[in-house]
Amino acid sequence: MGMVMIQCPETGRAIPTGIKTDRDSFLRSPVFFARTRCPICNTDHTWFATEAWVHEPVAAAQLRDRTVWPGHRRSSQ
Repeated sequence: MGMVMIQCPETGRAIPTGIKTDRDSFLRSPVFFARTRCPICNTDHTWFATEAWVHEPVAAAQLRDRTVWPGHRRSSQ
């Protein structure tokens, strides 16, 4: 499960929309229009689902821990 994120047009930083879902479900959802209050610039941002992404911390950690290339082994330090 992850958080749907958008980019603040004022600062360029990623902000959470408050919508929790998994990546596959989000990609299967119809395109929709929404509004999110930005905690960074304190403005309401309107956005389409096509501009958003799902940040899943577990998936990000799995990508980071994956083998970088075949035959490569991480050190046990």
